[in-house]
Amino acid sequence: MFLVKWFKGILGSLGLYQKSGDLVFLGLDNAGKTTLLHVLKEDTYTQTDSTIQPHSEELTIGNVRFNTFDLGGHEVARKIWKNYVGAVNGIIFMIDVTDHERMDLAKLELNKLLEIPELNETPICVLGNKVDKKGSLTEEELREELGLLPHQTYGKDGGMNADARRVEVFMCSVLKRAGYQEGFQWISEFLD
Repeated sequence: MFLVKWFKGILGSLGLYQKSGDLVFLGLDNAGKTTLLHVLKEDTYTQTDSTIQPHSEELTIGNVRFNTFDLGGHEVARKIWKNYVGAVNGIIFMIDVTDHERMDLAKLELNKLLEIPELNETPICVLGNKVDKKGSLTEEELREELGLLPHQTYGKDGGMNADARRVEVFMCSVLKRAGYQEGFQWISEFLD
C-alpha cells in the first residue's frame, strides 16, 4: 500500500496522475451549490434560481477530475437525496451561514446523511458559505450549531482523528472565491 501511494504521489507531482471521483452537492436551497458549480465550471459568478431538476457537470480542479451532481435543496429534492448518495465518492454539503432561522433544518438534513450506513466511509465536506456577509456564523459557531466539534471531525489541519468520521468543516465565500478550494483539496485526499 505504501508503494502504491508513493508512486501515485510521484506521478501526481509530475502532473502525470489524475484522480477522479463522483461528488454530490447537497444542502438547503439558497446555500450556493449551483452558484459554486458555475464558478468552478465557467469561472463566472452568477446568482441562479433554485435548482428544480438535478443536473451534473464534469470539473477538473488541479489534478482531480470530478463528476458533480447538484440535486437541489428544496423540500421535494431533499426527499430523494438518499437515492443518489450511495455510490458517490464524496459529498459537498453547503450551508448558508447567514440563514440562522434554518440552521436547525440544515443540521437535521446533515444528520440524516450521517445516519445512512452506506456513507460511513464517504467523506463529507461541509462548506459554510457566505462568510463575507454581515451576521454570518464563525467556524466555531457553525461547528457548535451542527454538533461537529473539532475533535469529532477528521482533521483538516493534518491532525487526523482516527476515530472520527470523514467529515470536515470549511468556511467559504463563493462570491469572493475563497475557502472552498481547501475543502476540495481535503476531499480529494480520499480519492484514488
